[in-house]
Amino acid sequence: MNNGLNAQSDPTVQPVPASVVETVDAADVTLSNPKWAVIALGANLGNRLETLQGAIDALGDTPGLRVKAVSPVYETEPWGVEPGSQPAYFNAVVRVRTTLPPSSLLERGHAIEEAFDRVRDERWGPRTIDVDIVSYAEVVSDDPVLTLPHPRAHQRAFVLAPWNDIDPEAQIPGHGPVASLLAGIGLAGVTPRPDLELRLPE
Repeated sequence: MNNGLNAQSDPTVQPVPASVVETVDAADVTLSNPKWAVIALGANLGNRLETLQGAIDALGDTPGLRVKAVSPVYETEPWGVEPGSQPAYFNAVVRVRTTLPPSSLLERGHAIEEAFDRVRDERWGPRTIDVDIVSYAEVVSDDPVLTLPHPRAHQRAFVLAPWNDIDPEAQIPGHGPVASLLAGIGLAGVTPRPDLELRLPE
């Protein structure tokens, strides 16, 4: 048998160019022209780990969105309040590929918060779940409804540390490499929790 002739006569056995494979894989087959986005999750009420996983699973169930990476868990002292006045947070970051525009992604984040009974009574108040869009592609926007990138992400180790874990080459538009920003502020008040694990949606 002449495999070469068969390969030429049967287009299904032609090798696929690497560039095509990369393009298809990047689009995750079901998504058309997807964008990378980074979402930060935090919870300090109830079963924090279960809630974080529930939020990740809910993101994974979102049409037009695929969760591609889930960070390790960090335990964090609450931001902006008196020490000891609230339970500690569990924090994590996920990277997603999505065809949703930023506004729709924000709506989905709010819907997930509402599903987990997030209450917005006070600034810096405790919450069952916090879903924050940290960055969306290279978009820079000062829209007060959704400022991109997140206006305080570059100052928060509980965002930078898990983000750096899953994407060491990440950059925040207008602020620079995540790794450098993290090195500059350190890990004070942020503790890795290797005994806890979050998973990609099934």
